[in-house]
Amino acid sequence: MPDSDGSGAPDLIVIPARYGSSRLPGKPLLRIAGRTLLERVVAMARQAATQAGHCTLVVATDDQRIADHAAELGVAVAMTDAALESGSARACAAARQQAQRPQLVVNLQGDAPFIPPATIAGLIETLRRGKADVATPVYRLDWERLDRLRQHKIAAPFSGTTCARAPDGRALWFSKNIIPALRDEAKLRAAGPVSPVWQHLGLYGYRLEALEWFADSAPGTYERLESLEQLRFLEGGRSIDTLEVEPPSHALSGIDTPADVALAEAAIARLGDPFPG
Repeated sequence: MPDSDGSGAPDLIVIPARYGSSRLPGKPLLRIAGRTLLERVVAMARQAATQAGHCTLVVATDDQRIADHAAELGVAVAMTDAALESGSARACAAARQQAQRPQLVVNLQGDAPFIPPATIAGLIETLRRGKADVATPVYRLDWERLDRLRQHKIAAPFSGTTCARAPDGRALWFSKNIIPALRDEAKLRAAGPVSPVWQHLGLYGYRLEALEWFADSAPGTYERLESLEQLRFLEGGRSIDTLEVEPPSHALSGIDTPADVALAEAAIARLGDPFPG
């Protein structure tokens, strides 16, 4: 949190944006409905920084072409090592480059153009109010969405992450399996329209000390098995608060393939363009 006189370092939204991608090279510079992917994410981050207050943003990249485009958009750039393997590690490197050490850091992936600014700002507020090391958004599935997720996992079992969540919002566990298992599901369905299953939205806010611990630590056993980096925090005894949000209207959480670009443009045509302005 900022100091009581407002002189503390601003919190920081980091947008990791790599040029190299085996499936979609140069994707931060690709255009979706007339605007680059990076332009869309930066616009959302700017709105979130305004909503949160006492917050700034930076693009973290290893490529001069992306740095040049970020400069065109009027956003600060942190050049980071191309060898860094995760967006969280790149966010940590960017935070360490700041003239003032931020207390809170949001990792907003540069391929996620549909994250609402209120969700990003909400992570900052969750960390400011609480004591957790990490904050991340989740949304509760109604039965129709749960059925769709189950069907989707038949073909893509490692797509979509669920969260076991305590009543106070603490994350107990995350898994690529659908958790919890539901005994007497027919009775649960008859009781109401929403299921007990929470789906995770891949966005994180951290206390910088916890993010530095993550960047300096080896992956944990369950992190390696499930390929979920948030499990490193839980295995290491760190706490994660979840922020309840509405299910996303634009279902794509990230842009990874040419097919995702087409799906994103179709969603914009059908649901409207979330780009501010």
